[in-house]
Amino acid sequence: MSLNIAVGSDHHGVRIRIKLVDFLRQTGHVVSEFGPPIDAPKPTDYPDIAAQVARFVGTDESHRGVLICGTGIGMCITANKFAGVRAAPIIDELSAELCRRHNDVNILCIADNMLSEEQAHQIIQVWLATPFDGGRHERRIDKIRAIEHRLGMG
Repeated sequence: MSLNIAVGSDHHGVRIRIKLVDFLRQTGHVVSEFGPPIDAPKPTDYPDIAAQVARFVGTDESHRGVLICGTGIGMCITANKFAGVRAAPIIDELSAELCRRHNDVNILCIADNMLSEEQAHQIIQVWLATPFDGGRHERRIDKIRAIEHRLGMG
């Protein structure tokens, strides 16, 4: 199944982002890319990139998103400020699978400082291939949506 995927990185994640975008396009996905070029002279602030990707995912312009920074944590914090976004910082394949099955995570946050390119690639492949289980987990996602609605987020 082809997905629309928004991919962004700050200056830390440029190399992984470029390779990931190539991989995703080669496997038939439509990719919107955000972040600095590989030779950017100055650092890029992660909240700016996370906000761009989260807007795309939260408004359904993209089915899913991937954010890459030094730890994945700053990107995750920022992305989760947007309605409809369920972002998680993931550092292994098991958590990539479980975040999809149980939490329907739609933005994966990757730690460039903690993962090799191969590990990041494997994590992303698992995350993309794993469906949301629904069932009892759907009830919990509905509660998250209700909280967002009560807060005026959606």
